[in-house]
Amino acid sequence: SSLQPIWQWLGRDGAPGKVNEFEAALARTPADGAGQVEALAQKLQAVAADAIFELTGPGGGDKTRALARVGPPNVIDDLYSIGAVLQVREAIAALNEKLPRFLRAFGDSQIASVTSALNIPVLQTPQMLPFALSIVVQRMTAPWQIIRLAIKIAASDDEIRVAATPYGVAVTIALHDLSCVAATLRMDIKRGHFDNVAGNLKALHDGVRGLRTELDLRNDSAWGKQLTSIRADISNALQSEIDSVPGRVRRILRQRPEKDIPPGARIDSTEVEETVALIDFVATCRTYASELAINEVTLRTYSDLQQYVERSTEQLVQSLRGADHKVRTYRQQQVQAAIRFCQVLFGDDYASLMSRAAENAATGERKSSRAS
Repeated sequence: SSLQPIWQWLGRDGAPGKVNEFEAALARTPADGAGQVEALAQKLQAVAADAIFELTGPGGGDKTRALARVGPPNVIDDLYSIGAVLQVREAIAALNEKLPRFLRAFGDSQIASVTSALNIPVLQTPQMLPFALSIVVQRMTAPWQIIRLAIKIAASDDEIRVAATPYGVAVTIALHDLSCVAATLRMDIKRGHFDNVAGNLKALHDGVRGLRTELDLRNDSAWGKQLTSIRADISNALQSEIDSVPGRVRRILRQRPEKDIPPGARIDSTEVEETVALIDFVATCRTYASELAINEVTLRTYSDLQQYVERSTEQLVQSLRGADHKVRTYRQQQVQAAIRFCQVLFGDDYASLMSRAAENAATGERKSSRAS
């Protein structure tokens, strides 16, 4: 969010001539001129770094008004760090070249390789090491494993010894990443988007378990409190959603008296599919419940859903045999919804069994009607 206002400041005040020169040269560069673009960008990055340090460095009198022209306080806070990154761009490029494209596992050999790649003096400063580690994290399948680098450097899993090394910032990065995943999970749940929930739950489960088992964290330390807070946030978000699922199921499958079903009543297919997603969500939570502090509510809710859906499906199938023709369509839609729920809770075989039972009940009712 800070890059755009800083770019605008460079074009307006920081280095307007060089920015205009870069944009004009970029417009003339052919589509296959990646090398030319890289060379142009490197020249501009050097100028941008100089302009940023001139503004943020000592001397030059009161710079309050000049800094205010860059952007709001959060942008000004990022300005020096962006200048520092631009200043060591060659070292960062070298690090990118040395790192594997993907770090699917982060065992001893990978730790040794990454440690060697990071052994560039300008990247070992307190200012730059977090940026260098963030580049490593971007290559990792399991970002929480970056803590293994700090543990290796400290030669200990004790958080005090780990925090005493420059690489202790790796633990802070891992906790921040978990916090971001938790925020994404909460937002997805709030919006009813469940496509990525399983992946995020697994990332959170593995990350929380990894930090709890591979680091000797104290409950009253800053890191310990942060991890506890993340677990609590996840638990609260998941529990409130899990608690809502049985009510959604009952609203669809409740076997109301026929006199209470208005003519033309229908089951909303969208609501059925949303409820299917929620049931699947509860099932997924069950897999990761222990580390995320939702074990009790997840097991109880899943058991309640199984019992209620099994009983309601059997009752609804039986109701097809004697259903009044005015409500038969509604009952059939209830049965179809129940079978969808069975598919998630009990598997395809049980759902197919209940589907055949429903067909037999409906066929029997039609035969009975013709006979009369």
